[in-house]
Parts: sequence; structure tokens; C-alpha cells
Amino acid sequence: MQKIIITWWAWFIGANFLNKYVPLFPEIQFINLDALTYAGKLENVEVSDTQNYSFEQADIRDLAALREIYEKHQPTDCIHFAAESHVDNSIENPWVFLETNILGTNNLLTLHKEFWCNRFHYIWTDEVYGELPLDRPDLKFTESTPLHPHSPYSVSKTGGDMLTQAYARTYWVEVVTTRCSNNYGPYQDEEKLIPLFIWRLLKDEKVPLYGDGKNVRDRLYVEDHCDAIREVFTKGKSWEVYNVWGNNEYSNLEITNILLKATGKDESSIEYVEDRAGHDRRYAIDNTKITSELWRAPQVTFEEWIQKTIARYKQYLTEERNDSN
Repeated sequence: MQKIIITWWAWFIGANFLNKYVPLFPEIQFINLDALTYAGKLENVEVSDTQNYSFEQADIRDLAALREIYEKHQPTDCIHFAAESHVDNSIENPWVFLETNILGTNNLLTLHKEFWCNRFHYIWTDEVYGELPLDRPDLKFTESTPLHPHSPYSVSKTGGDMLTQAYARTYWVEVVTTRCSNNYGPYQDEEKLIPLFIWRLLKDEKVPLYGDGKNVRDRLYVEDHCDAIREVFTKGKSWEVYNVWGNNEYSNLEITNILLKATGKDESSIEYVEDRAGHDRRYAIDNTKITSELWRAPQVTFEEWIQKTIARYKQYLTEERNDSN
């Protein structure tokens, strides 16, 4: 039986992956490894009573605890989602990001080699490439773009990324890597821009917009991302990197205006705040490699999802108010 260790499944992207693929593949044993930090919520996992699913709580920085889990389950593969991922938090406390994203990744790679596992799928971010200028929309990151991170968060991700490539070259660990653009969708933590702004607007509160709001990100719907992960994990070439994009480039100000319109608010609901230190201006991904070799285009449009999400959040808010009464 194939047994896949999945790190940080109770978090946003991992929970969506779990909820979709555990029921689809009953012949595969999925082992959910999660430290259950503030962003990890077991209630996000809707398949916890499924026979081919099991949960182990552990911090990937704890090598001894990880070894016990590997000895118990004897996994065949690993899909590594686990990362500290909030840039603001990395500016306040970079140490935990360096420990989790580099040392934690090293622990998993060490055990992957020690237990003679098969594929190690490393899932990271386009932020490892640095930034692109706003006045050059023709420029996009490719898999061969040099890594040039700017924040403690992206440096820690880049360290883990390069470490994974080093294990592949030095120890012949079978690695495949995906680097994705900014995800959005169900179970995203409320510290992130889209869910934070939706909640605040529905509660008639102002939304804090960094700087001039012109920073541009590509937005990738999380289920589309999960489908791409599945394709790369099962069919991607070993020791290759694949960029995953959403084909939805928006500035933070454009996102804010979409949310204002969808919630019936105006610009008076915007509170401009001091820009984040080292805030990159633009990220954009060239999708040629993955779409030509493996994967179709994203299926969900940003505008379609926003309408559905706001409707769902309105329902949550109504339920919350009814409970308080």
C-alpha cells in the first residue's frame, strides 16, 4: 500500500487537498502530520473518519517525534506543505520561520532518505524569486529564474527549497518541487488579505491597505492548486521544478475595490496603513512548462469565487449573531 505523509494538513491548502483526494483514492493511506499551530484547525478536515486517513500531531522541528511516526507508519512518500507562511509574522519573529522552513524540512528529508521512501514533493511559493517591476507586465518568473528572496519568510522558504535540491543531488532523493502563486479559497486563515477584508467589510469595519495598494499578485484558487499538486506528484518528472499559476493578476487595491463593490461599500472603508517592510511590488508566473507537460488551465475565476465566498461569509456572520443572541 502507498502511504503518504502529508505535512500540515489541518492548514489551508493541505485541508483542501485532503478533503478532495482521500475519498477519491481509498487504496492510498494518507497520514496527516500537523503541529496544530494557530492556523491549523482539525475542523477543516472533513474526512477524519475515513479508513484511509490517520492523524499524528507533531512539530517537524522535532526529529525524534518524526522518527517515531515514520517507524510506526513506514511511509512510502511525502508531500510537504508545512511552513510558517505569514510574512508579517516573519518580520516580527524570523527565528521560527528559519527553524520550521529550513530545519524542519531537513528533518523530513533526513527521514525520507533513512527510510528509503520514494517521492518527496516540496510545495513552496513564487516569493523565492524576488520581485518584478510594475512597469514590465511582460516579465514573469520561469523555473530557471534565479532565486532572490527579500523577506525573512521568503528567505526561509528559499533555504528549504535549495536544501531539497541539495538532497536530490547529493543523496539521490527523488524530489519534485512546485512553486505557486498566492492561493485563495476555503479554510484560508483570517489573517490573509481576502478573508480579513471580507469579514471586516461585512462587519462595517475599515480594511487596512498597505502603502499605495499597487502591489500585484497572481491569485490561484486552492482547489486548482491541489489538482496541479496531484498531477505533479503522480506524473511530474523527478528532480524537476514546476511553477503553478492562477492567471489572475490583481493589485491589492484592485482586490479591495472588488470586495468593496461586492459588499456595497465605498472607498471610505479603506484605511491606508504604513507599508510592510521589504514589500515586493509584483509577482507573476510563466505557466508554459506545467501546462505543456502536465496540467490544464485553472478552472475557477476570481470574480466567480468572490461572489460565492461573500455569500458564505454572510451566512457565517448571521449564524454568529444568532448564536450571540
